[in-house]
Amino acid sequence: MADITQILSINSGSSSIKFALFAFGAGLGEQQLDGAVERIGQSMGRIWLEQADQRVLDRQQAFVDQSAALQAVVAVLSELGITHPDAIGHRIVSGGPHQQAHVCIDATVLKDLRDALAFAPLHLPAEIAAIESLQKIWPEKPQVACLDTAFHHSMPELAARLPLPRNLWQEGVRKYGFHGLSYEYIVSQLPDQGKAPTIIAHLGNGASMAAVADGRCLDTTMGLTPTGGLVMGTRSGDLDPGILLYLMAEKGYSAPQLERLLNHLSGLLGISACSGDMQVLLRQRENNPHAAEAIAQFAYSARKHIGSLMAVLGSVQRLIFTGGIGEHAAAVRWAICRPLEALGFHLDPEANAAVAQEARRISAPESPVEVLVVPTDEDLMIARHTLRLLGTGTP
Repeated sequence: MADITQILSINSGSSSIKFALFAFGAGLGEQQLDGAVERIGQSMGRIWLEQADQRVLDRQQAFVDQSAALQAVVAVLSELGITHPDAIGHRIVSGGPHQQAHVCIDATVLKDLRDALAFAPLHLPAEIAAIESLQKIWPEKPQVACLDTAFHHSMPELAARLPLPRNLWQEGVRKYGFHGLSYEYIVSQLPDQGKAPTIIAHLGNGASMAAVADGRCLDTTMGLTPTGGLVMGTRSGDLDPGILLYLMAEKGYSAPQLERLLNHLSGLLGISACSGDMQVLLRQRENNPHAAEAIAQFAYSARKHIGSLMAVLGSVQRLIFTGGIGEHAAAVRWAICRPLEALGFHLDPEANAAVAQEARRISAPESPVEVLVVPTDEDLMIARHTLRLLGTGTP
C-alpha cells in the first residue's frame, strides 16, 4: 500500500447513509471529510459533504435506493479527486450468533449477516445492501464489518443469558448489546482506558447504557435487539412481555404490526403524541404537557437503569454522557442527575449548561461521582478497526 492509507467509513440506514474519509500514515490519523445522503427512496433527496467544517457540497437529488445513493457518494468523492480509497469499513449493528468480532467481509460473513436479519431487522437490510452495492462499484476493495455488538461480547454469561429455555441460548437468543463502537471510542478516550467502574450513557434517538470496569463491558441495557432498555425516540424500550401477548390475543396484532408499534410509534413519540425528537420536545415542554411528560419519562427511565448498572458494578466512579442527547441536551442531563444527588451525582449547573465541543467535566468539584460529557466518534472507530484488519498497524 501507499504511505497514506485512505479508509472510507459507511453508516447505512434505511433512508440515509452517513460517510467519512480518513487518512492514516506519515503522521496522519484524522478525518479528511464527512457527509451524508438523506431521504433515500423519497421523491427528492439530498447529498451534502463537509471538509474542515466547511460545507463544500449541498445538492438536491433523487435516490431511488441504497445503490443509487452509494453511486452518488462515489461520484462526489471523484469530483474531489478521491477515486480509490484503500478500504471500506461498515458499521454493522448486529453480527448475530455467528459473527462476534470486527471482521473482513467475505461470502461467509455476508451469509452470516443475512442469517442474522431477525436480530436487527431495522438496520441489517440497509447495511447488507450497502456492502453488496460497493462490491459492485469497487470489487477489488476490501470491506470490513465493524460490529456494534463486538464490545459487549465480554459480558459474563450471567448478564448475557436470558431466563428462557436453554435450547434458545444455543440458537443465539441472548443479550447482545449495541452502540458498541461508541462505547469503544469513549473507553479509548479515558486516561485509565475504562479501568475504574464507569457507566456510559449513549443517549440519542436510540439510547443505551453500559457498565464498564477493567475496560470490559459487564452489562448493558439493550438486549437481543436494539428495541429494549431505555425509553427512546420512537422505540418502547423494556416492556412486560405480557403486553405483546395482550395485543396479539385481544387486538389481533400481527408480528409486522407489533414491530411497527414497538420501533416506530412508541417511546418519546408515543408518549408525547407529537415528536420523537428530544430537541422538539424541549422547545414545546412549557406549553405542551405531553412533551413535558415524555421528557420526564425519558429521564426517569435513564435513572432506573443507572441504578441497576450501579448494582452490577458494586460502585461507580464515573458517569459519561455521549450521543446526540447526551452531548447537547443539558436540561435532560440535569433531569437525570438531580434526583440522584443522594447517590453521589452532583452536577455543576454552569458547567452542565456550557456549550462546548470537547470533552468536559460537568460534576461539581466535591461530587463523589465524576460526571463527564464526551463527544463520541463511531466513524473513527470504524476507520481504526478497518486499518487494523488490513494489517497496516494500529493508529
